[in-house]
Amino acid sequence: MSRIGKLPVSLPSGVTVKVEDGNVVKVKGPLGELCQKVDPSIKLTIEDNEIKFTRPDDEPRSRSMHGLYRALIHNMVEGVSKGFEKKQELVGVGYRVDVQGQLLTFALGYSHDIQLLLPAEVKAEAAQVKKGENPVLILRSADKQLLGEVAAKIRSFRKPEPYKGKGIKFVGEQLRRKAGKTAGAK
Repeated sequence: MSRIGKLPVSLPSGVTVKVEDGNVVKVKGPLGELCQKVDPSIKLTIEDNEIKFTRPDDEPRSRSMHGLYRALIHNMVEGVSKGFEKKQELVGVGYRVDVQGQLLTFALGYSHDIQLLLPAEVKAEAAQVKKGENPVLILRSADKQLLGEVAAKIRSFRKPEPYKGKGIKFVGEQLRRKAGKTAGAK
């Protein structure tokens, strides 16, 4: 058995799960509603506020799908009950972000500002900046996959460079730094 796939997903209070149209799982909770199509070979059973997953055989594909869909459904349940959050730090002189509803405007040292329209499921907030600290962008959503895609898109506007570390990085991310030129070494 897959170590991940054999673990049941417990349902917190306020979260409901329905399996419709074959294998489409719909999870509804206080923070929203998410749906995911599950591979037909994986069987779901909902009993005693737990979702259990079973697979038909020990083929490599079945084993990988077993763990994958259990993890996806677990993330959906956690998302609609607690939600997910990603923090990104803008490191660089003059780097900033302005949030107006779903529209983000970045000043990242280019000749123009970069604008990004967020999906409706993702909420953004710019943390208060004290003098001498880098601006922080906080993204929240119930959908972990969508949140990760949006965060990766934002990071791609100005990836952190290895010499000074300037760019957009995740809070707590460890960057590989390189040594600069050594002047006058003979």
